Amino acid sequence: MRQEKRSFGVVLVEAVLGLFARLPLRFHLACGRFFSWLLRDVLHYRRDVVITNLSRSFPELKYKQIKELARKCYDHLGDIVAEAIWFGGCKNAKGRKRLHESNIVDVRNPEVFNEVYDNSTNMMVLSSHAGNWELLGGWFNYNHNPEIPFRSCPAEIGVVYRRLKSKVWDRVIADNRCNSLKDTDFDGYLESMEVFRFAIVHRKEKFIYIFPTDQYPYGIATKHDVGMFLNQPTLAMTGGTALACKFGMSVSYLRWKVVERGRYSVEFVPICSNAADFTPERIMELYYAELEKDIQAQPWNYLWTHKRWK
Repeated sequence: MRQEKRSFGVVLVEAVLGLFARLPLRFHLACGRFFSWLLRDVLHYRRDVVITNLSRSFPELKYKQIKELARKCYDHLGDIVAEAIWFGGCKNAKGRKRLHESNIVDVRNPEVFNEVYDNSTNMMVLSSHAGNWELLGGWFNYNHNPEIPFRSCPAEIGVVYRRLKSKVWDRVIADNRCNSLKDTDFDGYLESMEVFRFAIVHRKEKFIYIFPTDQYPYGIATKHDVGMFLNQPTLAMTGGTALACKFGMSVSYLRWKVVERGRYSVEFVPICSNAADFTPERIMELYYAELEKDIQAQPWNYLWTHKRWK
């Protein structure tokens, strides 16, 4: 993670959020309903985008059903915000205990993660905006089979992100995502423009790259056709999969499901053992096929406020 000095704005925002973060998860989930109401009914935050995305992705649904689905999507978005603020209070060893006791995330198959890790030179894990991606920093401290400890450690993980325009919120969100790792050797919060150089420098070390992959290509990014996704021709960036192909990494998909409100399950889904045997576009097609199955099963469990098709 970047270690530049915190500005006064960062210190102030983190101090205010820190006061709320110490409160119980059930308090934050109650606040989540307020956030969702505010975004949906007061601010009308990207309402047209949400309705358009849902209507095109589920053309078989009637307008009344689309509106009800949109309501659930905003409820989920409110929970994401509330859970992320709560997560900011999970600092260091005490915070990791809090994560475990909360049961907020269950890792369903650590044995699969370990098998892929043992048989990979490097690992590429493709993540999406399903579930709550803001909770990834607690990966090693969530509930899982205690008889199957994870092979790797936080120092071997790099989480790829795109720098925000606001320097204050860029640092606040980065710190919040990594709070539970503050007293570890974790130093792997990687800006997307720097990840290729990082991979070259660390090519002889076993490393796990967690790469968000469901965004519409940025303005200067190369746009690749990956076929149909949710009934729509889809363009995607292949930066993560291209990196995996170049270095012969294994590629897996991180599946998030909602178990109940305030609880998720995470599964590790292998896509290929050696990306060098595939094209980046083919791996993206396999990734989107897995993601589409999950969205069809829990359509509200996704971030619909972004323009993923333009």
